[in-house]
Amino acid sequence: MLIPPSTPAPDTASDDPRLGRWLAANRSADGMRVALVGFPSDEGVRRNGGRPGAAAGPGAIRRALYPLTPDAEHPAFTDLLARTADLGDVPVTGDVEADQRALGDVLAPLLARGVIPIVLGGGHETSFGHFLGYVGAGLDVEILNWDAHADVRPLKDGRAHSGSPFRQALEHASGRCTRYMVAGLQPHSTARAHLDVIDAHGGEVVWRRSLSEVRVRSIATGLAAPTLATFDLDAVDAASAPGVSAPNVSGLGADLWLYAAYEMGRSPLVRSVDVVELNPAFDLDGRTARLAALTVWHFLKGLVEREG
Repeated sequence: MLIPPSTPAPDTASDDPRLGRWLAANRSADGMRVALVGFPSDEGVRRNGGRPGAAAGPGAIRRALYPLTPDAEHPAFTDLLARTADLGDVPVTGDVEADQRALGDVLAPLLARGVIPIVLGGGHETSFGHFLGYVGAGLDVEILNWDAHADVRPLKDGRAHSGSPFRQALEHASGRCTRYMVAGLQPHSTARAHLDVIDAHGGEVVWRRSLSEVRVRSIATGLAAPTLATFDLDAVDAASAPGVSAPNVSGLGADLWLYAAYEMGRSPLVRSVDVVELNPAFDLDGRTARLAALTVWHFLKGLVEREG
């Protein structure tokens, strides 16, 4: 059972509606097109030697997301919000593997019904639980990771962590992860062994230096199969995203990042997304939380155009 979100609807005038008006009212996936699910876990970050604090990420994202306005240029945005539910948080225990299975159990029936989940992390261990939703639904999926890191490290003493989710997905006995791409990768954060893992599974790497709006668009239009898109906020330059486990002083600009979120929304092959690694304990002026909220907003904007 999910824990209902505690974020209240913003108190706004009828002529100035905010996303929270719909998200705070819609708590059931029945008849919904989009479902928000929180995964307040950072034990995987701790295991990986990062800065704990991402467990507070889902709440911080909601507090930044609920006050945003619908896109006034697209009236259909509010129609989509009427079909978007915030289902609450997976009750995590600190047992990463059990918590990941619990997330997969929540997502599997949503994916099987064609609902588009937006998972609010949490450390990047979120993404393996996200992938397990596809396993539970009996669906093959490709993974597109917007990230400065490959996150294909081996398990540590047999235990999962925030640096291992995509190796776990690639090596999962189900064979449901059919391809892996990482975009935004930084050479100073990538070992040769990480590239070898990706190469061995027929994956693809797009380096940070290669990303532009044109390249982002080509990635989106080049998707060839149902895709899980994951957004690790530490891919973004620390000026815009200081509140992460591993700050990035040479990362993506916020505009390019949000354009990628928009293009993922537009692509008919993107079946689900997650936004991970927000660490409110280190967030200056709430700017990373707002960036995470805008990532969700831009994905929804793209989805409106996809379905419009």
